[in-house]
Amino acid sequence: MEEFSHLPLDDKEYATEVIKKQLIEAKRETLAKRAKTAMASFRKKMTKCGTVKELYKDLESD
Repeated sequence: MEEFSHLPLDDKEYATEVIKKQLIEAKRETLAKRAKTAMASFRKKMTKCGTVKELYKDLESD
């Protein structure tokens, strides 16, 4: 971090953009993994389907 503070402004902006893009990609990968897990659970019938009202009612009954 100390080295970062000594960089010229243009280099700081570039580094910031690189970090932002890496964060976006990491979030995208996490979301893709969650979606894959959710689809696998759905295929195995481990999920419940219904309207929002029905799902809330089911949650309240637990």
